[in-house]
Amino acid sequence: MAQLALRRKAMFSAAHAYWFPDRSDEENRALFGKWASKWGHGHNYDVEVTVIGELDESSGMVVNITDVDRALKRALKPLRDKHLTYEVPHFATHPPTTENIALFLADAFSREFVDPAARLSKITVWETPTLSATLDFQESDTMVALTRSIDFAAAHRLHAPGLSESENLAIFGKCNNPKGHGHNYGVEITVIGEPDLATGMIVDLLALDAVLEREIMARYDHKHLNDDTEDFRAANPTSENLTLAIWRHLVNKIPAPARLQKVVVRETDRNFFEYTGL
Repeated sequence: MAQLALRRKAMFSAAHAYWFPDRSDEENRALFGKWASKWGHGHNYDVEVTVIGELDESSGMVVNITDVDRALKRALKPLRDKHLTYEVPHFATHPPTTENIALFLADAFSREFVDPAARLSKITVWETPTLSATLDFQESDTMVALTRSIDFAAAHRLHAPGLSESENLAIFGKCNNPKGHGHNYGVEITVIGEPDLATGMIVDLLALDAVLEREIMARYDHKHLNDDTEDFRAANPTSENLTLAIWRHLVNKIPAPARLQKVVVRETDRNFFEYTGL
């Protein structure tokens, strides 16, 4: 039997506050820093569940999508149009971070989705287009992956120093243009860890953003990769090499206890490059 995965998306609107009502203002600010606010703020959250199972040859389906939708709707119901901190009992003791919301929904969906032939494989919650949390049960039942997305503008010329001018032109064509060309690069940085019991976060997001600003934005944004960066003085600035360079700059600088899991570079809407350290 062929094993296939089905992905289904939904959304919900909710508010949340990084604030414990039973703690003092000082204690809350010590825990949550700039995010501490008793009133909070809101998001339109996007959710994607992935269920996996074997193909039913009689129906031609892995699972009836109606069953997935029903389970997802029931899982989301306690969160829809609510203030998570003050109206959902679970989040009175678990900060409603993106990581903890993903854990909550994974548990809720698994209880609602009962199918002997399929199971929940992955769930991702997007708080914003640039911040998401994923649980991949193929890899771990407790580790949460947090993805931060950034973008920068840069120019490059595809030119391998070890090849002749004619060889470079033959391989890279118009991308070997002597003056180069540019891209709006998108970068996804995924770190992984277990949410802290007190904060609900796997990493200090402000500290992570500071690392990304220093190691990626300051190094590459509005630069000519061949001429303005040390990384490509003697290397061809392909997106493959850029992906590896970003990994090297980040791998030992991710705020503990999280660790770097994956780097994705989007050169165009059609070209993506991914590295996981393997």
